[in-house]
Amino acid sequence: MSNANYRKRKLKDNLSSYAFLLPWLVGFFALTVYPMIYSLYLSFTQYSITAPPIWVGLQNYRVMFFGTERIPRDERFLNSLAVTFRFVFISVPLKLAFALLVAMIMNRKLRLIGLYRAVYYIPTLLGGSVAIAVLWRRLFAGDGIINIILRGIGWANPPSWISNPDYALSTLIILAVWQFGSPMIIFLAGLQNIPKEYYEASSIDGAGRVRQFFSITLPGLSPIILFNFIMQMTSGFQAFTQAFIISGGNGGPLDSTMFYSLYLYLKGWGFSEMGYASAMAWVLLVIIASLTAIAFKVSGGLVSYGSGE
Repeated sequence: MSNANYRKRKLKDNLSSYAFLLPWLVGFFALTVYPMIYSLYLSFTQYSITAPPIWVGLQNYRVMFFGTERIPRDERFLNSLAVTFRFVFISVPLKLAFALLVAMIMNRKLRLIGLYRAVYYIPTLLGGSVAIAVLWRRLFAGDGIINIILRGIGWANPPSWISNPDYALSTLIILAVWQFGSPMIIFLAGLQNIPKEYYEASSIDGAGRVRQFFSITLPGLSPIILFNFIMQMTSGFQAFTQAFIISGGNGGPLDSTMFYSLYLYLKGWGFSEMGYASAMAWVLLVIIASLTAIAFKVSGGLVSYGSGE
């Protein structure tokens, strides 16, 4: 085959490939790339949807962290950031620890083990729904079943968990931990990939279960732990539905459940400050990207990929 015919054949094959990719490429650029670029532009504007955007430069970002001569610093923004950080760095470790515990229990040869695994995965399928958020709000209300049980065992005046700023965030953390099914399934797959010979050899050497857990299980699961941590951290920073429903859409009481995504929504759709909301979205992107990079950097000497690295 001549070079000209070869190039012609190769070009034809490439065009066929791009033709099949075209619907995805159109969707990617139209629904992902263009909105991202446009939102970056809007982050430097004052935009209320009903009027054309007005260029204000870095004003939105300055208001968030420092304020300007005319506009004071946005304390609610800083509070939403603090609330979200507390939520993420308490709920994610607890969720992963609980998911690993359940995965280790499910990693056994028991009758109906498949059914048990499916049942334990159900909270993840339902936990992010509006119905579960409404149910959670009723459970932890002043006259909810949680307080009925607490009064029944002797606590005379339990707090109204949802309406008390000292406890409201804790109810959302418990709900997040309850949605442990997704990391549990991933942990379970990782546990099943650890060679059984490692445990048998360590047992012969006299290692107990605790020593096996820290010397075999955790190192063997280290890539899975890193993956689950990053995925759950990213999801945690974007938490919205639970806080919106449980707080009544205002982040109360006293902004104690004002998650970052909820405040972004209120700014954009509640107060029609789309430029400011776009700036908040980009700040969130930078925060998640930075924390992900830090996680990879810190884990460099802790994660073992089974190849000596």
